[in-house]
Amino acid sequence: MTRSAPNPARATPHVATTRRILRDWLPTLSLLLLLTIARTSLANHYSVPSGSMEPTLHPGDRVAVNMLAYGLRVPFTDIELIDRGEPRRGDVVVFKSPADGTRLIKRVAAVGGDLVELRAGRLWIDGDPLSDDAQPQQERFGARIVQINLNDGGGPDIAPFRVPAGMALVLGDHRGNSLDGRFFGLVPTVSLYGKATAIFYRSGDGLGWTKL
Repeated sequence: MTRSAPNPARATPHVATTRRILRDWLPTLSLLLLLTIARTSLANHYSVPSGSMEPTLHPGDRVAVNMLAYGLRVPFTDIELIDRGEPRRGDVVVFKSPADGTRLIKRVAAVGGDLVELRAGRLWIDGDPLSDDAQPQQERFGARIVQINLNDGGGPDIAPFRVPAGMALVLGDHRGNSLDGRFFGLVPTVSLYGKATAIFYRSGDGLGWTKL
């Protein structure tokens, strides 16, 4: 006996329901996937958990993060697709802590090749101080002036040493209240997720755009 070919028009109720769900939800799911990939590879945001970066960042601040600043990687991995840009002294970066993998936000204090020293919370690079006695809570990273917080002291000092290539020393701006590179060591630049570019929300002030 010859079997007749199945008639697509006579789909079972289960198949018909599945097709309808796919038809209705596929565009939405596709959009969500694209947004997730874009957020992971291109831009993201970070909620500041503590006061370790005061006065620059306050607890609860929402910060925009440029995920392309140091290169493009495959989403959810450390595989690079485009050559990475190099972090610069003074950049505020989001990275994975070498100690426990927690995602943190700190400032790049020194990069590969720098001779760095920290005295009473104040930075010295290649033998030159980044602040002066007249303004001890201001540091100059090139043309950028950064306000630091020494109200709780400077925290642990750092004896002079040269940062190896491919590594960065990260510090909190609140030098006496920051769990940073003085405790967990140098951070490989490949573990930097991106560069914080602006504060877009602050409690009490609401939405805005304050560049970092």
